[in-house]
This record gives sequence, C-alpha cells and structure tokens, in this order.
Amino acid sequence: QLQLVESGGVLVQPGGSLRLSCAASGFTLDYYGRGWFRQAPGKEREGVSCISSSGGSTNYADSVKGRFTISRDNAKNTVYLQMNSLKPEDTAVYYCAAASTYSSKWCRLRYEYDYWGQGTQVTVSS
Repeated sequence: QLQLVESGGVLVQPGGSLRLSCAASGFTLDYYGRGWFRQAPGKEREGVSCISSSGGSTNYADSVKGRFTISRDNAKNTVYLQMNSLKPEDTAVYYCAAASTYSSKWCRLRYEYDYWGQGTQVTVSS
C-alpha cells in the first residue's frame, strides 16, 4: 500500500525557518507530481506549492512566494518544503500529496491528487 509520511513539523518563532519532508513507501513516485497543502483551524485546506515529476516546473501560492521552496529527490522518493521567514499565519497542519497526472496550472487544487499523507503540525509563535 502506498503511504506518504510527513515529518519536520515543530514549533518555530516568527522569522524562523523549517524544512518539511514527505517520504513515500510502497511505490516509486518518480513520475508523479507532488504537492504541499495546509489547513489552519476553521479554514479550508489550501494548496501551498507543487512540483512536476522532473522538478522542472513549480507553482506557489501568492502568500508564500519568495519564502517557501518546494523540491524533490526522486532517488529518495521524497519531496521537501523549505519554509523561510515564517509568519504566525503560516500555522497549520501541512499535508503532502502525490498525483499520477500533473498540470502546473491546476496543481494547487485538492482534486488533482490521488494520495495524501496524514499531515504534520507547524506552529509559528513567540
């Protein structure tokens, strides 16, 4: 069974940095698009960033452009989200996802994804 497991979520102060990882097991995701989503209490799950199978195409929500960077290491079957200059409004549960088909235009929409991790909590607070 394919599983996606996020890690790296912790309490961090505003302005700090954090790197999330999402490792896949049970299947090689070299040819899958990958995405990061987040959900804050009382809010909808929103697309944060996504990346094509080769890593050659990326997409970011306006709220994180210039601060977050998505990357992937296909040899490790892992996708990463480097988060810099963190703000309290970045506080959320972060989820990774995998899609057998990918479009950079629509990759931050939830319905594009076939597999989801269980999420990891990121809290940005003093």
